[in-house]
Amino acid sequence: MNPLPIVVLISGGGSNLQSIIDRIADKTLNARLCAVISNKADAYGIERAKKANIPTEIIDHKQYDSRESFDAELTQCIEKYQPQLIILAGFMRILTDDFVNHFYGRMINIHPSLLPKYRGIHTHQRALEAGDNTHGLSIHYVSAELDGGPIILQKSVDILDNDTEESLAQRVLVQEHIAYPQVIQWFTEGRLQLTDNQVMMDGKPLTY
Repeated sequence: MNPLPIVVLISGGGSNLQSIIDRIADKTLNARLCAVISNKADAYGIERAKKANIPTEIIDHKQYDSRESFDAELTQCIEKYQPQLIILAGFMRILTDDFVNHFYGRMINIHPSLLPKYRGIHTHQRALEAGDNTHGLSIHYVSAELDGGPIILQKSVDILDNDTEESLAQRVLVQEHIAYPQVIQWFTEGRLQLTDNQVMMDGKPLTY
């Protein structure tokens, strides 16, 4: 089976990117990283990509006068690499409907909460302030609704009495690094489909 061609979009440290690079290297993920694209030139994830000899692109959103013009440039850049799957890994941009619809069904995101809880940012702090017993992550198809696309996988972690925002974030991140390569591998095996906004796994509906 040929490796699945993927492009990863990042804005920061790229720890989820590193987990993907590592799984490809140890042959537990049958994918090929065509490019890593960042909207920030100083994103450490770019250094991770360069160390792994992966092509990198910087598209600085500050150089564009609108979301539409930035997204149009990003679309062109992605299409150049012809990926079958686009991975958002800490890409901190609100994407336009046109961009999302263009790649719908081929673009996934990882979000640090058990969606639909805590869309947006500061999810760990919000879970602690709400007095929740559990927190976690969601991997979902990207739709025009922020953090609202069909969910593929969720993983939970218990919230401990002495948890801080940082300690909780760290435990969720450990699970993210396991879960994201797993979901990408499902794509490589042809096990995941999106049919009328319903996620199908091995031909059966997935529900969360």
